[in-house]
Amino acid sequence: MPASPSPPVRGGPDACPGALQLHPAADGLLARVRCPGGLLTTGQLTTLAAAARDLGDGHLELTSRANLQLRGVAADAAGVLAGRLSAAGLLPAPGHDRARNILGAPLAGVDSTPRWDVAAQVRALDTAICAQPDLARLSGRFLFAVDDGRGATVAARPDVGLLPRADGRVGIWLAGVDHGLRTAPTDAVRVAVAAARIFLADGRAVAGRIWRIGDLAAAELARIVAALATTPGVHRTLAADPPPAPRQPGVPPVGVLRRPDGDHALALAVPLGRLTAAQADLLAAAAPQLRITPWRAVVLPRLTDAPGWAHRLHRAGLGTEPGSPWLGVTACAGRPGCARSRADVRADAAATHATRPTPTGGGGYLPVHWIGCERGCGTPAGPVLRVLATGDGYQVSAPGRPTVHVPPGAALAAAVRTAREEP
Repeated sequence: MPASPSPPVRGGPDACPGALQLHPAADGLLARVRCPGGLLTTGQLTTLAAAARDLGDGHLELTSRANLQLRGVAADAAGVLAGRLSAAGLLPAPGHDRARNILGAPLAGVDSTPRWDVAAQVRALDTAICAQPDLARLSGRFLFAVDDGRGATVAARPDVGLLPRADGRVGIWLAGVDHGLRTAPTDAVRVAVAAARIFLADGRAVAGRIWRIGDLAAAELARIVAALATTPGVHRTLAADPPPAPRQPGVPPVGVLRRPDGDHALALAVPLGRLTAAQADLLAAAAPQLRITPWRAVVLPRLTDAPGWAHRLHRAGLGTEPGSPWLGVTACAGRPGCARSRADVRADAAATHATRPTPTGGGGYLPVHWIGCERGCGTPAGPVLRVLATGDGYQVSAPGRPTVHVPPGAALAAAVRTAREEP
């Protein structure tokens, strides 16, 4: 898909929140903690759970970029929070806090054998970003992605995506499009950083009027592609690949998964993307590492007694069975946390998805995102059912289908269930 011929008009520098630059909301300050690749250790999750309990509203929110948020932070607690995050290794380069947006393929090595070590590439890219002083100027919305070869992360249209190919090369995708740029796996991180630096060479990006590569007009994007093609280790082919069709569905797998090496993993649905501090502590006790996914789910990539932990975590309120009603269901903060919201969307979503939808046609199910206003905060990438609060009900909008307006209650639940069914 080509870039937009007219860049969007931005109101000024990006105000995307971070762990140091907190965002004022109706329920207090909001802190967004970057977790590159969604990777967390047990110690880091324990630190975050304690911070949510001591300094926030007692919850950790999962975002569509596999980061975590704390809400309800008091102004005088911001410094304490930063100190705790730094001690846990969650702020390795404070000046680059908001630039560390990296998607990773959360099921790499869990449900299939990846073409490269995704976690190692994510860590190397994070280190490389933090080592470049000028990349601290990137917008908090600029996004990198490290794919496992199946296309799920480049399908999120990152600014710079790394897609390992069957021929052993790595495709460098810009704004979610393959422009024929290829490099070796050993050069991929260096080239990704070079792409971001070329973007920042545009004075408007530095001034904050252009936040993302996808904001550029087609001619400007072409200049970035041409400049990146001259970077050492990069060559360009005319045979660009079309957007891949990810093998993993829009609604992620949930339950005990058998790894290619014979061990087991566990994928969990998190109701409306909100973990209580107690749930986070239990996840930390289950496995030494975990991965946050862009679908606001959690993957425990390796653990012993997976069925036993699935049972314990299910009793704690997490979705651990393939039939979980929380599969692919997310929501913005809504009332009372957001002053813009027209409804308590989380309460209405919880009432709507209390039971598992019954398949009628054998197809898959669209992810569904509940939003309190037109800003659509946290909307997942790709095809998604949007349920927008209007003040007297909801607009239900599915790709390729007419938008319908439905009052709350049983009719809304039926409309959402029908609209989620993919033809």
